[in-house]
Amino acid sequence: MQELLGRIARLDPSASLGLRVIACFDELVVGNVNTRALLAAAASLAGCPAGFQQEHPRRLLRVSPRGTVVDGEPPELDSVFVAPASDGLAVWLEREGPAFPNDAITLERLALAVRIRHGRGRRDHDNRRHLGLLTDLDVAADDRIAAGAALGLTTTGRYRVAAAPLFAVWLRHPDGPEDVIPTRHGPIHAIVLAESYDAFDATPCGVGVATSVDDLHHSFRTAMVALRLCSPPEDGLVCADVYGGLVDMLADTPEGRHQPDVERMDEIATYAWGLATVGAIVTTQSVREAARQSGVHHSTMSTRIEVISATLGFDPLDGFGRARLGLAYLGHRLRRSKVLDLPAPSLAPDKITTLA
Repeated sequence: MQELLGRIARLDPSASLGLRVIACFDELVVGNVNTRALLAAAASLAGCPAGFQQEHPRRLLRVSPRGTVVDGEPPELDSVFVAPASDGLAVWLEREGPAFPNDAITLERLALAVRIRHGRGRRDHDNRRHLGLLTDLDVAADDRIAAGAALGLTTTGRYRVAAAPLFAVWLRHPDGPEDVIPTRHGPIHAIVLAESYDAFDATPCGVGVATSVDDLHHSFRTAMVALRLCSPPEDGLVCADVYGGLVDMLADTPEGRHQPDVERMDEIATYAWGLATVGAIVTTQSVREAARQSGVHHSTMSTRIEVISATLGFDPLDGFGRARLGLAYLGHRLRRSKVLDLPAPSLAPDKITTLA
């Protein structure tokens, strides 16, 4: 599938968007995620609420593109947005106006995934959101431990959480409990890995720090930081361990908090050489090494560092200055990250795709 995606993308970019929908739902079906997670995936891909209805026993579920449940009855929908999943089951997209290019394939794959899900006789487990509980700091520790036990995790083991957007490209899939979790950044595909996990290939993807079961909420937050620090295609998969204790600070800092050093980094970013120079400083041991990495003369690097120092109000090479610079640099990258802003397949009305 992934090789086909690459070939089709070179020949027909619009068709590759539809294939990404297929690949996304294939991953979710393999992960045996529940109905709400499937709806969250469809809603995120389509950019509008997705719904599910079961006749016996009657059940209605509507999910927004952010992964949250939408209350109330669905609006009147044109038949083009509704698809039967099997006897007594139906799914739909709550689109206003004409269909978008990949609505049909999104709805088709949602219906297929729901049919597979309910064909396995797992209705009694469909509301059990174990992974969602396990990664939620606001859930009591005892409940998180119980959720971990339900997933086959032990209190003596150490685990990590891998986080990826629904449009991520998977070339090699890891083993472990997985689900789609709603976050402030939209639905995220999360997988629990062992501390020493087998290598896998996904782009973009972040892997969190290793923790005990009752602290996997922290691993998930660090995985989200690592994900947002990805810069595909060079760094498509990032492990939080690369940043050491800095990633813990970033994960525990409320987004939107006033951070003067991070805000001053915006001014550094206005220089064509600014962020690249800061990156060279924080990843090398000396001015000369930073100059070599940047491909400039030592004196040029020294001049740039003087500008950075004057702008930030501290010497980035003295005492805690390098740590402050590194934290400000990563904080700026988090605030400006675009890794989760890739266009959803159905949000490209100028690229029309037809289903054979």
